[in-house]
Amino acid sequence: MPEGDTVYRQARMLNDALGGQVLTRCDLRVPAFATVDLSGQLVHEVVSRGKHLLIRVGLHTIHSHLKMEGQWRVYSPGEPWRRPAFQARAVLATATAQAVGFELGMLEVLPTVREADAVGHLGPDLLGPDWDEREAVRRLAAHPDVPIAVALLDQRNLAGLGNEYVNELCFVRGMLPTRPVRDADLPRTVALAHRMIVANANRRIRSTTGETRRGRTAYVHRREGMPCRRCGTPIRRMSLGRNELELRETWYCPVCQS
Repeated sequence: MPEGDTVYRQARMLNDALGGQVLTRCDLRVPAFATVDLSGQLVHEVVSRGKHLLIRVGLHTIHSHLKMEGQWRVYSPGEPWRRPAFQARAVLATATAQAVGFELGMLEVLPTVREADAVGHLGPDLLGPDWDEREAVRRLAAHPDVPIAVALLDQRNLAGLGNEYVNELCFVRGMLPTRPVRDADLPRTVALAHRMIVANANRRIRSTTGETRRGRTAYVHRREGMPCRRCGTPIRRMSLGRNELELRETWYCPVCQS
């Protein structure tokens, strides 16, 4: 699933292409909103909120979530799409650009004044202008018995972290993903999470190690059986979550993390 920095970059790309422009085409290919046509209206801005994208058009917001496979792409007018048309869930065009949302996990339209209905439950946005570290710590601390990895993935606590960041964050902090929240140094963990995602906000290649060479960008994520970059112990994998719907694959070093 895309991380918050991916969605942040997608929002910036869409804002550069659509922001301040009038829609000449609005084609939403989901049954519930297939008859909605916002063409002729001004795109005020495109912003991200955690892993959510908000395209503000006229008095409405087109709200999308990439989920696992989703992606927005921008093309010049008349330029062929580089993905199959049947995967397109939204087509938004102006006189100078066309934005296509492929395989979006969720797409809806709502009045902008009701955006809180869609994203109001989210915790502080790690890449938002109103990032609040203390509030994120407070929300995490409210669930002391929850494994730290599960708590960090809960978007109601802080918005933007996905499985990759949480695996890497736990490694760098020396915590097993199963460590209870009560035993974690929450201020330092949250501060590191913020530094880590901000460092990658403008990178084409995400890296938590400081290296961008292929195969060198992560400490533990998806490295099962490979040697730990610190101690050489084989990296292990386990499933973690409060129920089957929330299960996540987690990678860790049994020596460097406790």
